[in-house]
Amino acid sequence: MILDTTHYNKDYKVIIEDLIGKSFSFFESIKMKGIGSKRMIIEDVSPNLNLFINSVSDINYANIELRPDGIIIHINKGHKNYSWIIPYYQLVIYKTNGTSIHAQGKYIHFLNNKMLKENRMFFKKLLENKIKNDFKYDVYNFQNTK
Repeated sequence: MILDTTHYNKDYKVIIEDLIGKSFSFFESIKMKGIGSKRMIIEDVSPNLNLFINSVSDINYANIELRPDGIIIHINKGHKNYSWIIPYYQLVIYKTNGTSIHAQGKYIHFLNNKMLKENRMFFKKLLENKIKNDFKYDVYNFQNTK
């Protein structure tokens, strides 16, 4: 789900909290050593995301915010801000000549440059949170129940 978050909207806040949880508290974010990525350059997007990207030859930037049950990708287009809300169960990450995030039939590919390399620890934290979330809803329990 993509929302126009240029201006504050109470309804959007409720939708986001329902989908991926409330944002981490100040102390939780310090304990996690940050919950947001540095900005990254968008190299390519799926055709259904072209509406949210600059059509002129400007550089497009995005950053990622962690939430308890998902992520938010904040995309900047001129003076407008868009937020792509992705629950962990829909999130797929590919590392091919950069990094691609796929969900909900859309994708965003980040340029493989210094900015992306500075976010290596952030992506590690993102994958750890996704794995923890997957175990929380683990249907198959392969342990002996004696």
